[in-house]
Parts: sequence; C-alpha cells; structure tokens
Amino acid sequence: MDFLLKNGTVYTGGKFVKTDLAIVGGRISFLKPASSSSLKVIDCDNLFIFPGFIDVHVHLREPGFSYKETVKTGTNAAAHAGYSAVFTMPNLNPVPDSVENLKIQQDIIDKDAVISVYPLAAITKGEKGLELSDLKQLSEKVIGFSDDGKGVQNTKMMEKAMKIAKEKGKFIVAHCEDESLLNGGYIHDGEYARLHGHKGICSASEYKQIERDLELVEKIGVKYHVCHVSAKESVEAIRKAKARGVNVTAETGPHYLVLNDMMIAESGNFKMNPPIRAEEDRLALIEGIKDGTLEMLATDHAPHSKEEKSKGLLSMNGVVGIETAFPIIYTYLVKKGEITLEKAIQIMSENPAKRFGLDIEIAEGKVANLNVFDLNKEYTINPEEFLSMGKSSPFEGFKVNGKCLANFYNGQPIFNNLDK
Repeated sequence: MDFLLKNGTVYTGGKFVKTDLAIVGGRISFLKPASSSSLKVIDCDNLFIFPGFIDVHVHLREPGFSYKETVKTGTNAAAHAGYSAVFTMPNLNPVPDSVENLKIQQDIIDKDAVISVYPLAAITKGEKGLELSDLKQLSEKVIGFSDDGKGVQNTKMMEKAMKIAKEKGKFIVAHCEDESLLNGGYIHDGEYARLHGHKGICSASEYKQIERDLELVEKIGVKYHVCHVSAKESVEAIRKAKARGVNVTAETGPHYLVLNDMMIAESGNFKMNPPIRAEEDRLALIEGIKDGTLEMLATDHAPHSKEEKSKGLLSMNGVVGIETAFPIIYTYLVKKGEITLEKAIQIMSENPAKRFGLDIEIAEGKVANLNVFDLNKEYTINPEEFLSMGKSSPFEGFKVNGKCLANFYNGQPIFNNLDK
C-alpha cells in the first residue's frame, strides 16, 4: 500500500520542514503524486516524522538466553519505539567468536527480526580475553568486534585485534573497564555508596582503559567506538583524542544523561554497568553531547528475568531502555532546553548512520525508514506495558511526552496507529 502523510513536521536535510510526504512503492517522495486515488491519506498535522532510530548497543539474548529476551520480542519492542536498526552485543551462548557460531545467531535474526539487526562478533574467544576470535573470517560477516560486558584486559591482545580490524576495515566497539580497579564495587563510588554502605566502582576503572585504547588507536588508525560512556574523565579523554584527529566515536545512554547516583534506590532497576554516576558526571555527559564529543545515544538495552533483577543493587547488571529512550530524552533534555530536538535526532539516527555506513534518512527517492511521533502525548512509564520481555527500568513511574504512532521500515508499516 502507498501512503500520503499530510501536514507533518518532517526532519529532512538537517532541519524540520512542515510538508506532505508520500511513500510510493516503498520510497519517499515530497513531490505531489500524479494520482492520489491509490494512496492512503493520513493527516499528520501536529505530528513529527523522524528518520528511523538506530541503537548501536542492545542485547537481544538469542541464542542462549531466550528466557530474558528473543530477537522477535526485542526487535518488536524496538520497532514500536521508532527504531529501524539495532546492533547486538556478543555475550551470547554460543558466543559469536567463529563463523559457525555467528551463523546460529544470524539464522535467528533472518527468521525473526522485524527491523535490521547487525550482530557484532566477539573480540576474544568466549569473551574470555585469553585468545583472539577468528577475526579475519568473521570480518566478512560483521561491521565490527566487541567483548561487551567485559573490557579486554591484555593490552597486547587489544593491539593485535585493532591491527586486524584496521586491515579489514572493521570497527572495534569497546566496553572499557579495567578489572584491576574494581575492588568488588557494584555501584558508583560516590555519595550514595558512602551513605548506604555499598562498595563503589571508581570512574578510573572506565577512563583509564579508554585512555589506553586511545593511545593504541592513535598509533594504529583503526575505527574505534567507545560503549556506554559514564564518567566525566572519559568525556575529556575522548574530547582531547578527537582534537588530535584520533578516529574515535562514543555513545552514552539515557540513564546516564538524566539520572545521578543520588537518585537511585535499593532496586535492581538501578543496577547496571557502568553505574549511574555523580551529578558532575551527568552534566559533563550533556556537555559532551552538545559539543559532539559523544555523537550517539545508545540504550545498552539489557533484559533479565524478574528473579535475576530481584536482588536490589546486587542484582545482575543491566536494565531495559529501548522503549523509553526517545520520550526520556525528549522530556528531560529537549523540553528542558538542554539540547535541541535536532540534536536528539542526530544522536539517535543521523550520527550512527553516518559512522557505521547505514542509509537511513528522509530524502527524495530513499527507501522509507521513518517513524511518526506525537510529542504532545503525555503518559507515565509502566514497564508492564513494555513489549520487551525485560521489565527492569530506572524510569518506572516517570511522566514523559512523546509516543511513537507508526514505524515504516523498508517502505512498509511495521505498525500504524495513526488512524486510532
């Protein structure tokens, strides 16, 4: 079916334009169709049309942990939140550390995904940090490599991985964590930890390994991306590296931009790694978004079972975030004047597409990968309404604005509530 989305506010060419947008044969057209009799006309007055979002950091849990999430449930949740593409992390069973193991994951993706899914292969076998995966063969199948969930502790091993990735034109997507500095910590080493007798994770465990990696990247020239930046020192290290011309990009998550450690509670909803840090870190992350040091918003969507998240701040690390990302950013950053709506779309769509070579934009003749949002729609976040199997969210009970009403993927609607 072809569509005519009338009177919408469309993000195209780097700005918002009030215009009609047709989807004919799955492709975008701003030109008035010769005949509108075959088009389904939808009034989008007071609605916003964005290019499909891209989350470069999610956990879909298949194969190996389908009791937490599946490719089908995770991509369906993402689609209903406005996403066109997600990158999946390799902490699976089997770990995608060989072409054979990757194929097991890819077969599930091919069968069940409702949007584009780009798996990252593991840097080391079993993500154990002892031996490199078959990076050369895997490079023919993936965008890049990550040991997400763990930092690569051995500097020589990371250097070797970077050299292979550079040779093959692939990304290193790094979870940066120096395990020698953890000292049994499990939340941020800050005021909340001190007040409540918890063991803290120091910021140095993150930024020291980022600094190590950036030295290697500068020497080798590999395409390098930093996962889930949470500390102010990490932002500064990346900023300085960019100024020197180092080939680095970085992401942070909604919970790091909106929450600080004095806002957490004794609940698994607030247990993730890296942890939510201090207010000064939160403000530094926002500055990093503003000045382009941090180019991407990624959720680190990490579903677990209810039982696994029932042990308070000793629960398993990871919260869900893909269904709340845009409304949280819009309500608590855009509406409060911290960033512009244009910046929000850049960090959720434009920048990841540009960095990783994806073709997701609203432009004449492009395949339609776009979503439609009602920014005036106000509601309270209720995890029981999530389509994801994971229900653990630090934003439970938050009032937000911004509801995705439709998502067109590869020219066709995955869902369409515009008539309701």
